Amino acid sequence: QVAAASGHTVVLVDQSDEILKKSTKGIEESLKRVTKKKFADKPEAGAEFIEKTLKNLTTSTDAVAVVHSTDLVIEAIVENQEIKNELFKRLDKFAPEHTIFASNTSSLQITQLANSTTRQDRFGGLHFFNPVPMMKLVEVIKTPMTSQKTFESLMDFSKAVGKSPVSCKDTPGFIVNRLLVPYMMEAVRLFERGDASKEDIDVAMKLGAGYPMGPFELLDYVGLDTSKYIIDGWHSLEPNNPLFAPSPLLNKLVEEKKLGKKTGEGFYKYK
Repeated sequence: QVAAASGHTVVLVDQSDEILKKSTKGIEESLKRVTKKKFADKPEAGAEFIEKTLKNLTTSTDAVAVVHSTDLVIEAIVENQEIKNELFKRLDKFAPEHTIFASNTSSLQITQLANSTTRQDRFGGLHFFNPVPMMKLVEVIKTPMTSQKTFESLMDFSKAVGKSPVSCKDTPGFIVNRLLVPYMMEAVRLFERGDASKEDIDVAMKLGAGYPMGPFELLDYVGLDTSKYIIDGWHSLEPNNPLFAPSPLLNKLVEEKKLGKKTGEGFYKYK
């Protein structure tokens, strides 16, 4: 959406036409919300903006066919190393020499993904934040193999889609999640020890630190399964790091399929 709205030609690839229809509808709805604010007094200009943006967007279920004519591939599929590697390996064979590959992963190492291709110098991380149309930040990740030219192209692209890029080395969680995930886990441990209630912890962090959401609200929003997946991955990388220690309570909730907002219950219940 943000790439198409900023004048880029975009092909959205997914596994089925059904998913793509749903995605396109979601983008249309999102654009309507954006135009309501952006073109409050000019509905005609708003309608034109939506039409223009949607013209820049086509869909496909065949990534290999599409990649022949792309300058930049941004992968945002399931957070699974093997599945991502498989996709990149396949696309690497068909993409032009100049094409840059980027991953939107929040927890996997970019270097390991780049190693599944022959274009390690044209590979980096572009970590957008949810919800992407609203959030200004993009983390641009440079691996030891990423060329300066590639890095600059990724920074320029981030600015061209209206975002504020920051750069980081290929370290677990990059900047935001490296600080945020251990903080959320520490909140769970504080609650597990019985030192404070989850409600009081949430209120304290909102009113005391000015955070828009408390750690338990945020965990439910992100998804407890996603949070567990991240911490388990980091724990296997650094088993002796106490910040990355798993939480029995988090594990129990995930086992009970209480994954947060998306399932109607996590640390809190949702109607």
